[in-house]
Amino acid sequence: MSLYRNFFSVSALTLLSRIFGFIRDMMMAGVLGAGPAADAFFAAFRFPNLFRRLFAEGAFNTAFVPLFAKALEQDGEEAARGLAGRIISWLIVVLVIVTILAEIFMEQILVPFVPGFLDDPEKFELTVLLTRICFPYLACMSLMAAYGGILNGLGRFFAAAFAPVLLNIATIIVLIGLILYQHNSPTFDAVWVTIGVMAGGIVQLALVLWAVKKTGFLPRFRWPRVDKDVQRFWLLAVPAILAGGITQINIFVGTIIASQAESAISYLYYADRLYQLPLGIIGIAISVVLLPELSRHLKGGRELEAKRAQDNSLLISMLLSLPAATALAALSYPIISILFERGAFDAVATRATADALVAFAFGLPAFVLIKVFQPGFFAREDTLTPTVLAGISVAVNIAIALALFPFLAHVGIAIATTVSSWVNTLMLMTILWRRGHFSLPADQIRRHAMILFIALAMAFALWFAAAGLEPFLETGTNTLVRIGALGVLIAGGLVLYFALVHFSRVQPMDVLLSRLRRRG
Repeated sequence: MSLYRNFFSVSALTLLSRIFGFIRDMMMAGVLGAGPAADAFFAAFRFPNLFRRLFAEGAFNTAFVPLFAKALEQDGEEAARGLAGRIISWLIVVLVIVTILAEIFMEQILVPFVPGFLDDPEKFELTVLLTRICFPYLACMSLMAAYGGILNGLGRFFAAAFAPVLLNIATIIVLIGLILYQHNSPTFDAVWVTIGVMAGGIVQLALVLWAVKKTGFLPRFRWPRVDKDVQRFWLLAVPAILAGGITQINIFVGTIIASQAESAISYLYYADRLYQLPLGIIGIAISVVLLPELSRHLKGGRELEAKRAQDNSLLISMLLSLPAATALAALSYPIISILFERGAFDAVATRATADALVAFAFGLPAFVLIKVFQPGFFAREDTLTPTVLAGISVAVNIAIALALFPFLAHVGIAIATTVSSWVNTLMLMTILWRRGHFSLPADQIRRHAMILFIALAMAFALWFAAAGLEPFLETGTNTLVRIGALGVLIAGGLVLYFALVHFSRVQPMDVLLSRLRRRG
């Protein structure tokens, strides 16, 4: 399949997952709201989720996929299968040790991550309990990412992209039970939602294991031993722990600072869920497809094809992330209100979350561009450079967050995340350009500038249209009417944007459709 077809197939499955995720979050907002139990749950869930993004999706895929692609291209399937078995055996042993140690010392581990909870012993104890319940989720997701890396290296993206849907379904089933049961105990509800997360992790791992087994590439567990391939893997993986999950690190830094203010973690979580939708559909889908694509071309000596793949990925990312960012900023309040404002989630929470979403929205293109530019380093087995740049970005994030938090509270944290991500993006792009791995001719600069102009025009049109439709969007109006009005706005924005993109010849739709139909 072509890069475009792979990208849009992964994006479609990611969209399906995020739709179920929004259903889950709408139900969760009604059950948990934005109070202490919600803060405890989101902090507990974010802790293993951070390590999953860093160690599994970040470090493992970043280091493993180029080595696996190289083995496939140069040594054949048997060598690639053996390499996968040796590395995954190491992963299993590390995960077992980490999980056991974390369960034993969880109370001490969480102290520096949620310092603001220490003044509320009940809240801190609940966070410790919930984190202990869901921490094995890290092992499930790490192994899922490992086996998903095998599938992605083989050009098979369906199972790993579909698996997150199962997590959302499992959590939704638990939430339905809690809504019907109406126990009216936030602590009880938070414990059962956490159990649902753990069950979802097990189901996801089972699906991907089955998919790898069908390919005949299921590696056998062997007692870990060190050889040159394993040494090379760990040399690439250790720095990639920081570089591959820079956005998550910045968000987690924000969580630590936000723990000082009541409900701030919850506001950031709900805003994060909104911008994660386009980030997942665009940025994560691009990185999933682009890394193995670049790795195969570079290991096969096809430099021109590698450059073309990166250029196409940049075009797709800007074509889709810029309108998503400007639309989120223009419609932040009605989106948050319609999705979440019910039950324990009130109008104050809506306004606070919408303000954070606007700040995150301006960083969305940067979050996506990081996913476009980092594979240019990873595919060349350079994980050190992105790691150094990620460290600089984290330092910028911490400095800005600490400076703004006393004045802007959780919104200052969102601004810090956005600014630091743009700093990281510009550094990645500059170094790739200086090394001769990336260039942006004048015609492409004009093309991207035109995309930005069209996206801003669409956002202004949405803002004025939303003001005109305010009676149909405001709280108290029939929910179906509000959803319909928001749907009309979004559909109208999409039609306007792509019509302008087509007729300006920035990206003719017939050319895009022909690329989607192309199989190779």
